[in-house]
Amino acid sequence: MPARAITIYRQEQTQHQSSKHVVHHSRKSSSQVVKKKQVQATEAMAEPAYTVPDFRERAPEGMQEYQRMAAHFGRDLVNLQQELHRMKVATHEQVKNIEITREVKGMSLRKDVPAEVPKAPDFLVSLRSHTVWEKTPVKLFCTVSGQPNPIVKWYRNDVAIEPLSAPGKYKIENKYGVHSLIISRCAVTDSGVYSVVATNPQGKATSKATVCVRRPQGGGELSHLPGQVPLLSRVHRSKLEVTLLDSFGVTFGTEGESISLVANYVVVPDLPNLPPEVMWYRDDTLLMASRWTEMSIGGGVAKLALPHLNKDDEGLYTVRFWTKDGTTEHSAYLFVKDATPTVAGAPGAPMDVTVSDANADYVLVSWKPPNTTHEAPITGYFVDRRKSGTKDWVQCNDSPVKVCKLPVHGLTEGASYHFRARAVNKDGISLPSRMSCGVTSAEVESDVEGVPSAPGQVIASRNTKTSAFVQWEAPKHTNNLMGYYVDASVIGSKTWFPCNHRPYKHTRFVVHGLVPGDTYVFRVQAVNAYGLSEESQESAPLFIDAALSGAVEYATPSSPYGISLLNCNGSSMTLAWKRPKHTGGSKITSYYLDKREAESVAWKEVSPSPAVHRVFTVENLTGGVFYEFKVQAVNLAGVGLPSEPSKAFACEAWTMAEPGPAYDISFWEVRDSSILVQWRAPVYSGEGPITGYFVDMAKKGSSDFVTVNAEPVGHCYLKVTGLEIGASYVFRVRAVNDKGVGKASDVSDPVCAKALPGTKEIVCGVDEETGDIFLNFEACEVSETSKFSWSKSYNEITESSRVSITSSGRKSKLTFVNPETEDLGIYSVAVTDTDGVSSSYSVNEEELNKVLDLSYNIRHPTVPLKTELNYEILEKGHVRFWVQALKLSSSVNYRFIVNDKAVTSAEGCKISHDVSTGIIQMTVEHFTKASEGTYTIQIHDGKAKSQSSLVLVGDAFKVALKEAEFQRKEHIRKQGPHFSEYLSFHVTDDCTVMLVCKLANVKKETTFSWFKEDEEITVDVPPNPMSGSCSLPIPMFSRKDQGIYKAVLGDDRGKDTSVYDISGKVFEDIINAIASIAGSSASELVLQCTPEGIRLQCYMKYYTEEMKTSWFHRDSKISSSEKMRIGGTSEMAWMQICEPTDKEKGHYTIEIHDGKKPHSRTFDLSGQAYTDAYAEFQRLKAAAFAEKNRGRVVGGLPDVVTIMEKKSLSLTCTVWGDPSPEVTWFKNEQEVLSDDRFKITFEGGKFSSLTINSVYVEDSGKYSINVRNKYGGEFVEITVSVYKQGEEIPEPKLGQMSRSAPTPKPATPAPQSVKTPTPQTPTPSIKSPTPTPPPSVKSPTPTPAPKSPTPPRSMRSPTPPRSMRSPTPTKK
Repeated sequence: MPARAITIYRQEQTQHQSSKHVVHHSRKSSSQVVKKKQVQATEAMAEPAYTVPDFRERAPEGMQEYQRMAAHFGRDLVNLQQELHRMKVATHEQVKNIEITREVKGMSLRKDVPAEVPKAPDFLVSLRSHTVWEKTPVKLFCTVSGQPNPIVKWYRNDVAIEPLSAPGKYKIENKYGVHSLIISRCAVTDSGVYSVVATNPQGKATSKATVCVRRPQGGGELSHLPGQVPLLSRVHRSKLEVTLLDSFGVTFGTEGESISLVANYVVVPDLPNLPPEVMWYRDDTLLMASRWTEMSIGGGVAKLALPHLNKDDEGLYTVRFWTKDGTTEHSAYLFVKDATPTVAGAPGAPMDVTVSDANADYVLVSWKPPNTTHEAPITGYFVDRRKSGTKDWVQCNDSPVKVCKLPVHGLTEGASYHFRARAVNKDGISLPSRMSCGVTSAEVESDVEGVPSAPGQVIASRNTKTSAFVQWEAPKHTNNLMGYYVDASVIGSKTWFPCNHRPYKHTRFVVHGLVPGDTYVFRVQAVNAYGLSEESQESAPLFIDAALSGAVEYATPSSPYGISLLNCNGSSMTLAWKRPKHTGGSKITSYYLDKREAESVAWKEVSPSPAVHRVFTVENLTGGVFYEFKVQAVNLAGVGLPSEPSKAFACEAWTMAEPGPAYDISFWEVRDSSILVQWRAPVYSGEGPITGYFVDMAKKGSSDFVTVNAEPVGHCYLKVTGLEIGASYVFRVRAVNDKGVGKASDVSDPVCAKALPGTKEIVCGVDEETGDIFLNFEACEVSETSKFSWSKSYNEITESSRVSITSSGRKSKLTFVNPETEDLGIYSVAVTDTDGVSSSYSVNEEELNKVLDLSYNIRHPTVPLKTELNYEILEKGHVRFWVQALKLSSSVNYRFIVNDKAVTSAEGCKISHDVSTGIIQMTVEHFTKASEGTYTIQIHDGKAKSQSSLVLVGDAFKVALKEAEFQRKEHIRKQGPHFSEYLSFHVTDDCTVMLVCKLANVKKETTFSWFKEDEEITVDVPPNPMSGSCSLPIPMFSRKDQGIYKAVLGDDRGKDTSVYDISGKVFEDIINAIASIAGSSASELVLQCTPEGIRLQCYMKYYTEEMKTSWFHRDSKISSSEKMRIGGTSEMAWMQICEPTDKEKGHYTIEIHDGKKPHSRTFDLSGQAYTDAYAEFQRLKAAAFAEKNRGRVVGGLPDVVTIMEKKSLSLTCTVWGDPSPEVTWFKNEQEVLSDDRFKITFEGGKFSSLTINSVYVEDSGKYSINVRNKYGGEFVEITVSVYKQGEEIPEPKLGQMSRSAPTPKPATPAPQSVKTPTPQTPTPSIKSPTPTPPPSVKSPTPTPAPKSPTPPRSMRSPTPPRSMRSPTPTKK
């Protein structure tokens, strides 16, 4: 190690942190925040101050203007920052107020929440199937609701999962109502159907998902680059969005110290009880918490503490967060230096002590040897042991053992031991290693003698200004290799220093801590249990921070240009640029980027690692600041000239809904009148996926762009035609998404519409010997470094099983392996390092079929079959076996073989062929059970042959035989009268269901009958079979019409029957057909008031309750209840609102669904319409109440009484009213008062009587009773005739019974369609199913005589009802 670096390294005994990262996977970071000791270490390891080169200095005459503009922009920036801060504070206050308001509302709502109703379990979020790689975790989760809370149980392949049966394998969680099952390190045997069952007293529910665990190719070999954490192929989902801020860098430490690796992050949403899921790795090994590693997370900090450093801790550390979009991670190397030995010159401590092959009193202890550079060689090792729980170490071997393993005997059976190792050389004994973690089962390594052979060639290359990338070849003889040690030396110092202190497993390593300006050489040693190998040969000298010095024939590339901004998220910018016009004669390998703030003159390196591609994301930028960038290209000769500084880009997050700009516009297939334009999709897609692109074109020097395509194209290329020969054009591209057209790309370089001299196109052909189909291209020019690049749909073909590519000189051929329809498309080829030599060819289906035919004929000298041997059932039950060839000659020969016997054309079997169609057929007239077997046809046509077989056995034969027998019976059936179309239905315009059928082969004697459930149906019009069709009308169709209908047709030639089961699906289809007609004819909703409430009626051609009819109030479905009654008649559907309130205001809708579409009618019951309806309802309700409770005569009085003189007459009746009515008796319209002869009684408010003692002729006359209360009353009249003894009984003259009654208060006309309630008395109720007379109909109450208060006498029937109705109708 250089003297200066060694001094700094030994002075600092705290953790050091380099300013450069070895591997930086994190895509989200910002400026670093380092602790005090880390700051000191960084300052100690800092690079020399960056000196601005002469060509980067600004000219003196431009400095004054530059400073003026910088000051101006600085003031504007301060104002913008102050305004932004003010807006943030105001917004924060508004958000807090809104949150408090919501919380208060939520508290009030929670108080009013009633007790929860019991509910069966229901999965709100069901399980989702997963496919994962082996040894990766998987998480199944679901959300279930229910009352009471369900009990959840997990199953795999219907077997309950018990986490205790496999500790660490399964983890079952229930957090915030989300139930989850986590399977750690999945194995292939974990594949299966996983189910979760939720159960409560109300029922149970089940959700299932499939987990498929796959093993990657290579069966467990590393599928990632050395030194990197394996990437999971399946994204682990999380609801948290984690953004890494400051993270640990390359760190240096010394054994015995403590050190912490810290990663700062921001998580959204930030839930105190739900931190993000984080994992730590050393190399590719997942770390777990132990006495040597302490992990913590919270408060925006993830921390890994190593309380006692040891060389075992050296390696590449990675922190990985699970985020909403997958993972975000960061990696950096930790170097651990040997502690100062107790004896000068003693070796470093061994490492990685492990215990294996444990027996009753014997274990095998192994370890890894330390690296030695300037120390004396190691001569052996001591092993110590101690029992768990004690502090005394006991040495196991008396003399040093030379290999890195030792069998330890004499142990106590059942005791637990720890072991450690110490290295020995001529100067002394090293410090002890870290003690082992205990005895573990493992196989003993093969006992191969000797150290590994030396590693092969070592190659070092520049990585950053302070690091180098070293690669080497593995040794030929590994002998159970443990890893490698890398050493470095400054040229001229003759002193080697270790670059790593723990064996590194891979053959490539990044050496850090180098001094810029020095030249280094590197060497490598291999390590196994027997020690270190010989040193490898030294690498070529490497000058740090210098461009690669190439041969004189190469030059550095020219400067890149056209730096454009593709995306910005407020802390990072994604840039793109165009490649240099001159590469310097060698391939450009990478690019270096510098940045500076627009108000600064000092340039800073963006990243120590060069960019490999021409798109790069610059991290750790400050929001609101303007930045400038420049780029330098690198090739074999070194770093080229820097580009011109870019425009000043503002670091402000892009939030527009439209996409960002496309980039990297290139031109191919340049012809005299057409050009193929290609570009890359925008990095920023806006608020939706990109749906297409517009391409704009203008002539060189003009700003008048014209859009080439009227409709956006969905791919990143477009062929522009109709160009002017020799004219130069420029292009730009605009991306489109659902929100609109995005920002246009930068204008392209000009391109001339003129083909290169000697340009040739791709040719499609077929190899005449092999039959291979190929595309061939011959370039008009190539260079020494040119390569042919083939593409499909302008996507480069790298590795494909569909095609193979061969190139030689100016020619290149693409050969299809097995061409199919998926190979259709546009194929193109471009020649690199030329002036745009390229061509394309479209392979369409027609041409593919053409070349396939040609290829087939070359490859297959057989008779090509269009279809294999097949069969079909013909009329009369004949079976036709046939095969079709693509083509046949007139000299074709063939034969049919059935069950290994050749068949010839004979009676019952006919064989023939048709050359024009290529069909060969055999018809079997008698297909029976004996026909079961294998059918084969052999064809010979010239030299070509072909054979096809058909196996008709088992179920396949039974199906064919059944169909043949059916066709045979059908043929016999059709010899007599039969149904040409069986029974079906259709619905007429008046909603009558018609069962119809069509007849054939009938005559006058043919009879036709209808049956339902085997009972004959008598129809009004007898069916006429001669008409060719018969129909059965079913009016007023409803559920009662379900059943099995049968139509029977017959005469002397036979009989045929058609059966139609009207039930299930058929019944539903009929109802839907009726609903379609009825719904189309439905009238608008009509308002009708009744004493019970407000009724909405919809008249239609026909209505039945089987129709799918729904009523809605304010878009909420109404169910029939005491409040909302739903019913209907054959002519209308109605919905009645009983005792309406203001809650029932709003829009009402009836919806009749016919299975395809709904038919809706709406009525707005609000405003004046509701006011008028409610007033009418109240009026009718009051009238009905009055009618119910008015005074009336219930019964007991006759219409006519004839009595002999001197007899006693008693007129007695029952009266009713609420309140109790008043009763008055009249004779000849004069009130009767109680005296000696006329006795009037009224008992209990129910029974009234008029008794006349010893009647006389003068007592004859018209008697009446008036019963009334405050709600009204009525008169009942009786005609009394008194005759003398001996006279003939006079014939009574009945008068019209008076129907009048005092009108209730007030008198109102009767409403329409009203049902009144039945009085709670013995009086029989009168129902009114049909609408009552309209309101204009007057009351039937006659006008009383002008001079008499008593209503006119009426004639009554012998037993009439004794009540006289008021104008208000009775209620049901």
